[in-house]
Amino acid sequence: MKVSDITHLNSRTARPIPLTRMGFGGAPIGNLYRKISDMDAQAALQSAYDAGIRFFDTAPQYGLGRSETRFGKAIKKFGRDNIQLSTKVGRLLLECEPHEVTPEAFVDVPHRRIVFDYTYDGVMRSYDASRGRIGVANTDILLVHDVCAFSQGSEGASDAKVRELFDRGGYKALTELRDAGEIAAIGAGVNEWQVCERLLGLGDFDGFLLAGRYTLLEQEALDSFLPLCKNRDVGIILGGPYNSGILATGAVPGCKYNYAEAPEEVMAKVRKIQAVCSAHNTPLAAAALQFVLEHPCVKTVVPGAVNAAEVNANTTLLERDIPMALWSDLRLEGLIRLDAPLQSIANNVA
Repeated sequence: MKVSDITHLNSRTARPIPLTRMGFGGAPIGNLYRKISDMDAQAALQSAYDAGIRFFDTAPQYGLGRSETRFGKAIKKFGRDNIQLSTKVGRLLLECEPHEVTPEAFVDVPHRRIVFDYTYDGVMRSYDASRGRIGVANTDILLVHDVCAFSQGSEGASDAKVRELFDRGGYKALTELRDAGEIAAIGAGVNEWQVCERLLGLGDFDGFLLAGRYTLLEQEALDSFLPLCKNRDVGIILGGPYNSGILATGAVPGCKYNYAEAPEEVMAKVRKIQAVCSAHNTPLAAAALQFVLEHPCVKTVVPGAVNAAEVNANTTLLERDIPMALWSDLRLEGLIRLDAPLQSIANNVA
């Protein structure tokens, strides 16, 4: 499997969007958790392009606009027509005094504060501001950002944001942009599959960026959401394939899972998965990256990277040969679900 292999988000839209099997996620170069130099950020973006990656995802939240600005500098070199680009709506960035800054998990950010806004005006203002920061006329995909309970703090707060999206015109703004050909696809970028399933019951979405909820560790999305996506021809952009780090580092002291220190039960399962990988001379991170792409609805995987070395490491992991026996052993030991699609095994049998 090569990073430059092409799939399509779905086949329903008038302009199907080609996606490379690996994308570049823009959160880390927005200074997620630590400051990243402009030089390292540009080197990471250039290395991704040189490796054949052509799908790039960012958001206003990532460094309060810093990620989008850095993307813009790189895209001028790449050429807008040579890539596929997504950004997100739902957070307006307002200029403010230093003490009012709301950086969330980002450091060394501009003096801006976040205001959640999923209304018609909020979506349009957010999209216009993103285009200005990136320096492009349009994006290919526009994603509603973080209407999930994880990001909003509770199921009730999530429900309120979903209602705002549909009752106050945010969804209408998205469909108008898509119908006008301004963008090719609409969706949501979230940390929970449940809200994606709800959105599919309310509107016509082309795809979702799902972070960390279908991985070597977690496959509950197979219960109902992923079968629904298959039936509706909805593509998945899979973010967070390492579950915030533990599937890259292994179960080491201080490892992260879902943006926090990993609990012991998660570490115990990872140790078992890692033992199977070691028995087949396969890095845990390689298995984590390639497992998600075994599902036919997952069109691209978007791991994070802060410099050229991390980009090159990810591309090497994706292109590493995985023994089919590794997947079989993970199934036999109950470490991945029996109904998790494994196309490489099916294709070999066929």
